[in-house]
Amino acid sequence: MLRQYELVDRVLDYDPNADEALLNRAYVFSMHAHGSQKRASGDPYFSHPIEVAGILTDLRLDDETIATAILHDTVEDTVATPEEIERIFGANVARLVEGVTKLSKIEAQTESERAAENLRKFLLAMSDDIRVLLVKLADRLHNMRTLHHIGKPEKRRRIAKETMDIYAPLAERVGMYEFMKEMQTLAFQQLEPEAYESITRRLEQLKVGGGDRISRISSGLKLLLSRAGIEAEVSGREKHPYSIFRKMTERHVSFEQLSDVMAFRAIVPTEEDCYRALGVIHRRWPMVPGRFKDYISTPKRNGYRSLHTTIVTGDQNRIEVQIRTPDMHAEADFGLAAHWSYKQATRHDANVSWIRDLVEILDTADSPEELLEHTRMAMYQDRIFAFSPKGELIQLPKGATPVDFAYAVHTDLGDQAVGAKINGRVVPLSTVIENGDQVQILRSAGQSPQANWLTLAITGKAQAAIRRHLRSVERAEQLDLGRKLYADIVQRLPAQLGQDALTHALKRLKLADEAALMVAIARRTLSDAAVMEALMPGSAGADVAAAAPQSSALSIKGLTAGVAYDLADCCRPVPGDRIVGLRRPDAGIEVHAIDCAVLAELAERSDGETDWVDVQWGEDTAGATARIAVTVKNEPGALGVLATVIGQHKANIINLRLDTRDARFHNNVIDVEVHDVQQLMRLLAALRALETVNAAERV
Repeated sequence: MLRQYELVDRVLDYDPNADEALLNRAYVFSMHAHGSQKRASGDPYFSHPIEVAGILTDLRLDDETIATAILHDTVEDTVATPEEIERIFGANVARLVEGVTKLSKIEAQTESERAAENLRKFLLAMSDDIRVLLVKLADRLHNMRTLHHIGKPEKRRRIAKETMDIYAPLAERVGMYEFMKEMQTLAFQQLEPEAYESITRRLEQLKVGGGDRISRISSGLKLLLSRAGIEAEVSGREKHPYSIFRKMTERHVSFEQLSDVMAFRAIVPTEEDCYRALGVIHRRWPMVPGRFKDYISTPKRNGYRSLHTTIVTGDQNRIEVQIRTPDMHAEADFGLAAHWSYKQATRHDANVSWIRDLVEILDTADSPEELLEHTRMAMYQDRIFAFSPKGELIQLPKGATPVDFAYAVHTDLGDQAVGAKINGRVVPLSTVIENGDQVQILRSAGQSPQANWLTLAITGKAQAAIRRHLRSVERAEQLDLGRKLYADIVQRLPAQLGQDALTHALKRLKLADEAALMVAIARRTLSDAAVMEALMPGSAGADVAAAAPQSSALSIKGLTAGVAYDLADCCRPVPGDRIVGLRRPDAGIEVHAIDCAVLAELAERSDGETDWVDVQWGEDTAGATARIAVTVKNEPGALGVLATVIGQHKANIINLRLDTRDARFHNNVIDVEVHDVQQLMRLLAALRALETVNAAERV
């Protein structure tokens, strides 16, 4: 453990103007506050915050951040208070300490809720001051270094998995690759101990068998560049075990089949020298196609810059070579920490727009699971680069579509997207964007996000924005539906309601406001009888069945199928059919055709949970999808004739499935979008009149 003078001297070595008194006060305060507390290893607990501070001195961070590291556990684990921290150390240190204070475990919450709440508060603190993240990462790194002292294997695995899922990706996102690699290696050792042992053993065998191969290749690269007039520092290493394991699983190959286990780094004076060195290396050894990446002209989202190439040496070994300047190298190791060193402690986090995206996701997540899913989407995936028509560079994960691109530019653009042009060609929103594509989003003020966009978008930001809009539409329609049902309930009461009846009913039902009541009625979390009883005590009688029946049919005009109500798949009703609504607790209305066979079964085994609602289409109701079965002669062009007639009748084919086929006929099930039942009947009549059609029926 670092002694007080050793820690202070470390800071003063790189920052002679550091507040020495602040550091001394923090050291003494933390030591007294933690007192006789012990860690699982048996060491004084006080050793942990001091080691965390020592890690951060390697990053040359400012005195406030070092003091925060020393104090980061005092508020939670000792009797120290936030007010005391602010009085002794100032508002800035107090704010940072509060940001990194570990959250107490809430046993009543599930593991995902606990992880999501940790992540939520963590990201909000990060958005206020990135130094919170730097201290937290150093805290987690030291905890991982001492993880083996924890006795319970399941606790070690839980901490390791959290590190692998959240903290290592966060370290990568801010460019702190050394932190990321060590965290991944230590977590991998706990999560996959057999694989870890196997890979490390083989790496040792590789060192023994290869002798001085790394130093030999490093010397060869250095000599080659020197002869070309380029001064370079060249070093080599084996890739870390988790990186090798991930490549083995992704490529489905064994350790022996991996050809690029070694990586070399050439550090040259200038950016121009980077490209000169690349040319020299490529002239000497053949490069592996598809393995060259120019992160200088197109940096990673975390600001990482370097040239990467994979070459085949004379003894047929594949090696990766990274070429960068000293500044690029410093940022590659320490990432955003390089911008928060004591010399640049006032620099803004210009390279962390992804944090703003994550904070936006916090506002839209509906559940802990959704928050974790969207956040991991935003942190994990490999990136590609696409360009706007004005040449702006947009970074996206692999597999992204124009929906993701639009939301990456601006939420309003995403909401109004109707199509896209990729490299000047109009394409659907489902098209996957390739690296280097130019993307132009086509928009319309009348457009709004659609539910099927959730299957197109792969970024957390896009999915969060789409879900937020859909929830908003769903709530608006549930309010509308609830008001219609409420009006019918009021009509069924035996007497006129008093002026304050609704206010008293909300109190009896323990609901916050009128909107909450309307949503509860729409989703049938409250029965009609319960609402009647709350509005007018005694009106529903002792028996639920005693409540008066529905007085008028409920119009579903203006409501959206799939949002406020669902059209049943079993009978697929279309406007013009006689319909009835089926309500179950905490679900939307399910609309069936009156002669649907499923309804008869439900009526026979009704258990009181099902509620029947008289519904009607309303004027100018939007169309729906009907399903028809068509038997067609097995001859060339038959399906073409079928499609032509459907198109002539202004119907749209949504789906077509070939059910059975023999020598003479084939049976097709077709989903067609029609305006109403009359249009559907005309279409069926036209199909039956075709010579190629043997039968056409609605199913």
